[in-house]
Amino acid sequence: MGIFSRNFNKPGPGVKKDEPRKKGAARFFELLFRDFWDYAKLNILLCLCVLPTVAVFVLGLLGLYPGIAFFLSIVLAFPVGGAMVAYIYYITKMMRDDPSFVWYEFKRKFKENFKQAAPIGIFCTAFIYAQIMLWGSMIFGDFGADLTWMIISLFSLLIFGMIMPYVFLHLAYLELKTFSVIKNSILLSFGFVPRSFMGSFLGGLMWIAFALYYPLSLLFVPVIAFFGISIAMLLCLMWVWKPFDEHFKIEEILVERVKEETD
Repeated sequence: MGIFSRNFNKPGPGVKKDEPRKKGAARFFELLFRDFWDYAKLNILLCLCVLPTVAVFVLGLLGLYPGIAFFLSIVLAFPVGGAMVAYIYYITKMMRDDPSFVWYEFKRKFKENFKQAAPIGIFCTAFIYAQIMLWGSMIFGDFGADLTWMIISLFSLLIFGMIMPYVFLHLAYLELKTFSVIKNSILLSFGFVPRSFMGSFLGGLMWIAFALYYPLSLLFVPVIAFFGISIAMLLCLMWVWKPFDEHFKIEEILVERVKEETD
């Protein structure tokens, strides 16, 4: 079987009818082990989409025409938004226990949302790169480890992590103009602060550990590329999906749609 295909002929334990979903850590590990290889495939697809922009940005960090490299890395970030929408959409499909094929769904959602998501992906990429350069200047450069700038940076990263999952969920499931997507995402983020905060914190925990243990953490880049990103995103979405779903009745609408199609 190919890497982007699944063998549905292999017998499994199945799911009991009307069996309630597990909650908390039990649900996390159920999703993690049940769909482990799907997360790996998703990571590969996402990494392929972000590889050009990341590669050029790293060349700039290494001193190869940094100004030009930074500009080109932002230009090359145009696929990032569509990839993130497809990525988050498929993870929530697994959370909804809706089986499908990784490659087919990723490609479909990427094409559907590419145009609207491209500017958002470019903005997100520029924001992250700016944060990396700021911290690099504070740790390795002449800027100095200024406490005020550290607090501002960490606070902005927290708010960014609280809002952006809702943005990509809106793009994945709703047909709204970009202004409405951003407005709704901000309102949801601050309307459900505990869940948004936990989603941001847990989603960023891996990256915090990576920064704290740099450069030793570079040894784990292959692990992060194959599994780590999806695990971090699953942790985030387990917190933010519930308010989004309850507010827009996503699962309820999808279930009704399936019933109508089968009748």
